[in-house]
Amino acid sequence: MLSNIRIVLVETSHPGNIGAVARAMKNMCLSKLYLVQPKIFPHADATARASGAHELLANAQVCDTLDEALQGCHLVVGASARLRTVEWPQLDPRACAEKLLPEAEQGEVAVIFGRESSGLRNVELDRCHYLVHIPANPEYASLNISQAVQVITYELNMACQRGLTEDGQGDEGGQELASMEEMEGFFRHLEQALDDIGFSDARQSQKLHRRLRRLFFRARPEKDEIHILRGILSAAQGQKSMRSE
Repeated sequence: MLSNIRIVLVETSHPGNIGAVARAMKNMCLSKLYLVQPKIFPHADATARASGAHELLANAQVCDTLDEALQGCHLVVGASARLRTVEWPQLDPRACAEKLLPEAEQGEVAVIFGRESSGLRNVELDRCHYLVHIPANPEYASLNISQAVQVITYELNMACQRGLTEDGQGDEGGQELASMEEMEGFFRHLEQALDDIGFSDARQSQKLHRRLRRLFFRARPEKDEIHILRGILSAAQGQKSMRSE
């Protein structure tokens, strides 16, 4: 199960933090590290801070975009240093492990960690089904990215050791859930269709599309259901249909 869990770092500034994350992951039996546009990598500081987890650095996947790093995943959780006012479903680290681990039995899942200085942007949070927030001292809630990864991976490893299962979670009657790239294709199609039928309001479209993302991420549609939904959109568009992906 742990082998199906990706740790994704977005635009990491300090190579030493990448090495420290690799060390934290190896301590907790995780092995899949994805780096989205790291500022400096590879680097001697990353190797030094990895402290024996060199194979994780050697096998790390360096990606140009977050979408590339999430290809093939069917569940994505974003780590947030602060509680958000927007309506993303939020988990604590233990609940995050309880959500991710059964899903990892079915296929690839991911936890995204943002920039050291500013975290994840809204456009990146839009790719997430849930957010995970680590409760800390409200007067000093500043965790290094490797510390945050250590907390999350510890809970995942402990849940795995307990043999955690969640009745029905991640199974969905044996039907394969839509992947992230299939969901993104659907969202692009939905945005075009809403524009074509005159439903979208340019002044409210961003908020509308974000709320629709939350709705469909909560629903966790299967692959066949996405095909049905896109067929409905194409019928509503008429001859315009889906113009490009």
